Amino acid sequence: MLYEFTTLSSPLLAVGQVCERARAWAAEAETGTLLGCWRTEIGTLGRVLLLRGFETPEGMTSERRRALMSAAPFNAGDLLTALTMDSYALFPFLPPLRTGARGGVYEFRTYRLKPGGLPPTLAAWEAAIGPASPYTSHLVTNLYALDGPPRITHIWAFSSLEERATLRGNAYASGLWPPKGGPDQILEATSTVALPDPGLPLS
Repeated sequence: MLYEFTTLSSPLLAVGQVCERARAWAAEAETGTLLGCWRTEIGTLGRVLLLRGFETPEGMTSERRRALMSAAPFNAGDLLTALTMDSYALFPFLPPLRTGARGGVYEFRTYRLKPGGLPPTLAAWEAAIGPASPYTSHLVTNLYALDGPPRITHIWAFSSLEERATLRGNAYASGLWPPKGGPDQILEATSTVALPDPGLPLS
């Protein structure tokens, strides 16, 4: 499974319309599965985040081409101020992305890595992920980019910001987190908190 992470930027008051139109766009696609649609709440506002899964590279390329060749990509061309589409693959040792109601608050963290930093990052995460780490039960997935600069994007789900803060505090205090050696590979880190649209596999 490959994944496309799309960011749609728009004026603040248009975010709801962009969500609706983007979901309709994804429903019309001949390939791919819309896994989630989120509206940013903390971080850069006025953004809609979409995560789609594809069985083949050809399917993802076909959908990418459909958006690029459209005068109104994601049915929202008149509302969009920016559009990015990034290709990702799952960390090879992680199980398939688990869908369902995962919590009302999602965090998207992207780490831009040093050149050559992906292999040691994967090794650090593989050593840290396991049943002994209570924090990782909230990990939705971790993906590495297939295009653009070396980077990873991991998605977390929590019932509230309070739960997130408590879990992170406990994990750091226990020494189980962060993955040992992982931060050494990070050049830049960004975090966005977003709220899910209902009725999708990740909600």
